[in-house]
Amino acid sequence: MRDLAVGFGYVMKGQRWVAGHGRWFGFGLLPGLVTLVLYAAAVTGLVFGADDATAWATPFADDWSSPWLGIFRGTLTALLFAFGLFLAVITFTAVTLLIGQPFYENLSEQVDRSEGGEVPQSGLPLWRELWISARDSLRVVLRVVLYGVLLFACGFIPVVGQTVVPVVAICVSGFFLAEELTAVALQRRGVELRKRLALLKGRRLRTLGFGVPLALAFLVPFVAVFLMPGAVAGATLMARDLVPQVPDGDGEAAAEPARPAPPSFRENG
Repeated sequence: MRDLAVGFGYVMKGQRWVAGHGRWFGFGLLPGLVTLVLYAAAVTGLVFGADDATAWATPFADDWSSPWLGIFRGTLTALLFAFGLFLAVITFTAVTLLIGQPFYENLSEQVDRSEGGEVPQSGLPLWRELWISARDSLRVVLRVVLYGVLLFACGFIPVVGQTVVPVVAICVSGFFLAEELTAVALQRRGVELRKRLALLKGRRLRTLGFGVPLALAFLVPFVAVFLMPGAVAGATLMARDLVPQVPDGDGEAAAEPARPAPPSFRENG
């Protein structure tokens, strides 16, 4: 339980950090606003085009009699719209982070700088950072979709599907959201996706304490826009504690926090 509280503490610390640095809060809002406009346009297009898309995809039903045609296509339209909203929710953060990569990199570096010590640098050109971010985000989204399909199927199990499955689903979403947010700081520390996932699994309760509250809040994209700068700041603070070392000469960071070295004894004679 203590680790859950520590994880939630990073959420609050991140929001307090941007509240105390208003310029960086405004700076961090821009990518979320751009993404929100793009998603609003996509959802609007889905609302007006879902019926036509369903009709185009089911020409074999054109000759069906009423009410079966309306029920069939109405159900497909509802499922298409629900699937579109599901994709919007699970990809909003990843797309925002991708669009805002330069913004959030600067914000994360500023958090590191304000906390003292050396500021890790990836040393990679911007195009390379964008490529890595897009590749890793796609891998994470595919994992989330896979879990989503499995949990959706489990949702039809009586009792368990209405009680346990929703809790597991929000925990899965929170875990991967925490991975996406900490990726901004951990990538600068040379920690690749596989090691990031292992690192966060090793601190599962802390990760869930950070990610689950944000996942619940991020269900509303408009709320996500305003929480995103603080979420990146909090994720950076979390990354600093998980991987306090800066990258070595090869650009690799250790995937475990530093441990005290054993005492050495001076030899006599």
